[in-house]
Amino acid sequence: MEKYIIKGGHRLIGEVSIGGFQNAELPIIAATLLCEEDVVIDNIPNVSDINIMLQAIEEIGAVVERISDHKVRINAGKLHSTTIDNESISKTRSSYYPIGSLIGRYKNAVSPLPGGCNIGSRPIDFHIKGFEALGINIKVEHGMIIANRDRLVGANVYFDRITVGATINVMMAAVLAEGTTVLENVAKEPHVVDVANFLNSMGANIKGAGTDVIRIKGVKKLHGTEYSVIPDQIEAGTFMMAAVLTGGDVTVRNVIPKHLESIVAKIGEIGCKVTEGDDFVRVQGIDELKTTKVRAVEYPGFPTDMQPQITVALCFAKGTSVVTETIFDGRFKYVDELAKMGATIKVENGNVAIINGVDKFTGAQVSATDLRAGVALVMAGLAAQGYTVIDNIEYIERGYENLVEKLRGLGALIDKVETDKDIQKFKLRVG
Repeated sequence: MEKYIIKGGHRLIGEVSIGGFQNAELPIIAATLLCEEDVVIDNIPNVSDINIMLQAIEEIGAVVERISDHKVRINAGKLHSTTIDNESISKTRSSYYPIGSLIGRYKNAVSPLPGGCNIGSRPIDFHIKGFEALGINIKVEHGMIIANRDRLVGANVYFDRITVGATINVMMAAVLAEGTTVLENVAKEPHVVDVANFLNSMGANIKGAGTDVIRIKGVKKLHGTEYSVIPDQIEAGTFMMAAVLTGGDVTVRNVIPKHLESIVAKIGEIGCKVTEGDDFVRVQGIDELKTTKVRAVEYPGFPTDMQPQITVALCFAKGTSVVTETIFDGRFKYVDELAKMGATIKVENGNVAIINGVDKFTGAQVSATDLRAGVALVMAGLAAQGYTVIDNIEYIERGYENLVEKLRGLGALIDKVETDKDIQKFKLRVG
């Protein structure tokens, strides 16, 4: 099994360019099933979750052409099935997105329940509520979501809790519905807006994305388009936090600074300097971080996908910090791994981490428990004294393209290895 090995204690300095946002790209790929014409998507990350989604739609008849590593052409004009039965996609959190697009265009659709990182349950009750309001019958059997309908009619849907997945899924289904659909108490995340913009570029009529209320006037048909996905705010935030943890000086390019406001605010609170430009942010670390309180909530608040990374940073702040997780109920499982490196963290009620700062981390053998926790362990390894070995890196590579190469470009001592012999070679090479 492949692993990462890191020799920590080196300041990261330089520039890094951010790729397309996986959280936007996954539903956008699914949304291409709504259209019979060619759709070209640019700025897509070449990571495993994206490739799994592309494979899944290819298996039901979509024609997928890789124009380059980051650009793809999709034609879903002649699908031979509306059943997604791909074993790999059942292990991802995005497996439900093809339901929204397929049931919008066809009268039947089947797709697996979501899997993905083990960070808490991913109920689909809000998806079901929205679909049923549009006239779609939903049942769950043998781990599959089974949808069928006669007519698809616009409706008013109020989500009892803000939910990104259901907002996107019901929005996709509603673009071809008769009449007008109004979605209230919706998610406002940048990738929700990006999916809406993509659908509009195909001829949909969606207004209000990015606000509390989205209004969708149904159209009869969508057309082909060419679209570039927004930059990945979480990848950007991760490299920003790497600068914080190593006392580095890193300029993160190809970003939308507006999407990073909550991350920038917290980095400023703990004492680091952040400079913003039109499409970049520069983070300059300091030797002694300050404590703060962080609450991971829906956008525009601090993102849950950045919670593990900032928790690692706060381990080096003098005093006590508190991080509260409100989105997922199992997101602090990585704390036991950080303890192996010297962290002092107490988790209360499963969703509140009380962090007492320490002077240093020491390298250890640790395991990634999910995507963001895994990359947080990489951040910890960069800051630790000595060598850190991280296994289960397949979690990390689901969402970060060329992570090792990008970190090396900033001066990190990191490599991907398979055997103990590879580890020894790395140690001999870096000293």
